[in-house]
Amino acid sequence: MGRTFAIECIVDCANHLGESPVWDVETGALYWVDSTGQRQGKDALWRFDPASGAVRSWALAKDVGAMALRANGGAILALNDGFYTFDFETSSLDLVAAVDDDPTRARLNDGKCDRRGRFFAGGMDDQEELGVCSLWRLDPDHSLHKIEDNIICSNGPCWSPDDRTFYFADTFRNEIWAYDYDISTGTPSNKRVFASTHDDAGFADGSTVDEEGFLWNAQVISGDLIRYAPDGTVDRKISMPVRNITSVMFGGANLDEIYVTSMARVSHPATHDNFAVEARPQFAAGALFRIRGLGIRGIPETRFSN
Repeated sequence: MGRTFAIECIVDCANHLGESPVWDVETGALYWVDSTGQRQGKDALWRFDPASGAVRSWALAKDVGAMALRANGGAILALNDGFYTFDFETSSLDLVAAVDDDPTRARLNDGKCDRRGRFFAGGMDDQEELGVCSLWRLDPDHSLHKIEDNIICSNGPCWSPDDRTFYFADTFRNEIWAYDYDISTGTPSNKRVFASTHDDAGFADGSTVDEEGFLWNAQVISGDLIRYAPDGTVDRKISMPVRNITSVMFGGANLDEIYVTSMARVSHPATHDNFAVEARPQFAAGALFRIRGLGIRGIPETRFSN
């Protein structure tokens, strides 16, 4: 018999496009972003303290695809046009490195740090149609390296517990890929299909890996949270209360809670028609959710090293 678990809505924040949850093991708080919130006059960076229930948010003047906390304090952000440092106390932004993807269509999207503190983030075509984007690696010395190109919508970068496998998805190509990973150089190689979503109701969005080496992926459109075994087979599926879930992260004092972000936007710039036509967001769409009781632990997220 399976374990009993509970799904709860813990912050009804109505994010336009919630993404990139990051658990801070040092302070016991969860950070995440509202990628396109600024388009609706909403705050872009969010923080939830489970101990007190306090929620704080910060405004940005640009779209934000992903964030990672920095070893030296503050955050590193993947914005429309490049990588920036952010100071939570002053809200100041400083450009670290600009990307050269087509600025009329491309913006940086999902990202995470490897366990040497390098920040990987890839772009997405705002109309979710053309392979005009790249996957980038920002090193601690602030040098920028292009890892992949011909990407429609970057999502789900994460690493196996032994650092030997890198996972990455192009959402609207319906595939999650696995690569061999050289942790000493930060170089992926030997790209192959890890899992396909061609026959699924949803599309692969954000991912994380648990301590057993299983990959968790949030499927946008279907609302299914899927746990894949290391061989790419589906181990389990959890149906979330909203359809458009976007990313997943382990948190809590024992890293045995799962946090799931979602989006509330109804009008999509995409040229495809995969999103359901809605007059208003589904109830609780855009909220932050938490799952407890699964008995599965995650791995602490590494901070950007500079």
